[in-house]
Amino acid sequence: MDITIHSSFLPTTDPEASLAFYRDALGFEVRQDVGQGTMRWITVGPPDQPGTSIVLYPPTADPSITEDEQRTIAEMMAKGTFASIMLATADVDAAFERVQGAADVEVMQEPTDQDWGRRDCAFRDPAGNTVRLQQVP
Repeated sequence: MDITIHSSFLPTTDPEASLAFYRDALGFEVRQDVGQGTMRWITVGPPDQPGTSIVLYPPTADPSITEDEQRTIAEMMAKGTFASIMLATADVDAAFERVQGAADVEVMQEPTDQDWGRRDCAFRDPAGNTVRLQQVP
């Protein structure tokens, strides 16, 4: 069986701010931008990995989501507990400096050597999602 990861979804309430973060701070390319205003689905990904993407999407666009669920999603996003992603880099310290220099981000953890043997750091993207960068040789 040959299964790969094609797309992962991360919610955004401010498409422009999220686009700036993923494009300008992380260096991802924009592959697709569909919709308008806050109802945009923006597909981004690393330029050297054309088969793997992140879709930045409006989390409450599904008409089957109730008002209570919309409030819960908004509360969880505000706390940073709704969604997260783990990214990899060969040099976490350089990536950390680039992200900090390119965007006004909330640093959750500076580069740290973890007990399990990896060095990583963490930010919150403009929507509150946790973005961890792990050093992978």
